[in-house]
Amino acid sequence: MISVNEYGIDVFEEMMDNSEELQVGILELDNGTTIIDAGVEETGGFEAGLYVSRICMADLADIRFSTFDLGTISCPAIELTTDHPIIACMASQFAGWSISVKKFFGMGSGPARALSLNPKELYEKIGYEDDTPEAVLVLESSAIPDEEVTSKIAEDCKVDSEDLYIVVAPTASIAGSVQIAARGIETGIHKFESIGFDINSITHGYGIIPISPIVGNDVECMGSTNDCIIYCGRMSYTIDYDNVEELKDYVKKVPSHTSKDYGQPFYKTFKAAGFDFYKVDAGMFAPAEVTVNEINSGKTFTCGKINTDVLLESFGLESL
Repeated sequence: MISVNEYGIDVFEEMMDNSEELQVGILELDNGTTIIDAGVEETGGFEAGLYVSRICMADLADIRFSTFDLGTISCPAIELTTDHPIIACMASQFAGWSISVKKFFGMGSGPARALSLNPKELYEKIGYEDDTPEAVLVLESSAIPDEEVTSKIAEDCKVDSEDLYIVVAPTASIAGSVQIAARGIETGIHKFESIGFDINSITHGYGIIPISPIVGNDVECMGSTNDCIIYCGRMSYTIDYDNVEELKDYVKKVPSHTSKDYGQPFYKTFKAAGFDFYKVDAGMFAPAEVTVNEINSGKTFTCGKINTDVLLESFGLESL
């Protein structure tokens, strides 16, 4: 079976080799953990974000820059294709690991999750396991983790601290914005899974998602980066599923416009909810548009809509 950590560490090493061009920093903690700073104290940038996205998806996707037409402007975008959507997106990329040690907090994603089994029930559902002596993790955080944090992560992954490799990118950074946009295919798969669909039948994935500019602090950027997927994310999936009529019913429930909280920038919704995620409809975290090709029947159908007006509002675009 493909080892997501072996694939991810290869990209991590490539990122270290190109650290100067990528404008990232390399740190080695006293416990031996190696950290790449892609935007906390270092500049980072679009190319650094591309590498972070590749690590998140265990290098099992073709990820490239593109453009997205928002009507009045064209903005940078990420274009993704993968022939291993479940391993790349769910076994690796899915941000399913909340890491909180004393004052440090970060959302963990990427290959190391397959060793820590966060969340365990997901790995049981997709039937994936990884068994390597090294682990690579991406942290969405505005702080560099210290020895206490990394030792805890290494323990959870059952590896030695010196065999742990971490990339850190804040939400309010260019690299952070890129890697969040690159979660488009995964967001759609997760929505499919949340409504009871057998995601193991998804065989290929494609997506194009706008990349948000930096609009403010981490919370404000969390809003605009999510809005890129919610209001303008276009995903296509190839699915092997015999019951076409049942599949149609699932597809109708996936796009973000089905959520009761759809219709305004996410930051406004989050603020109205007292910044409490549990008061926000989780169904809104989904692509704007989903197209499915069912390979047995040869049928293709689509659902959803692109809403450029809300995304431009989220960006705070000012025409001069």
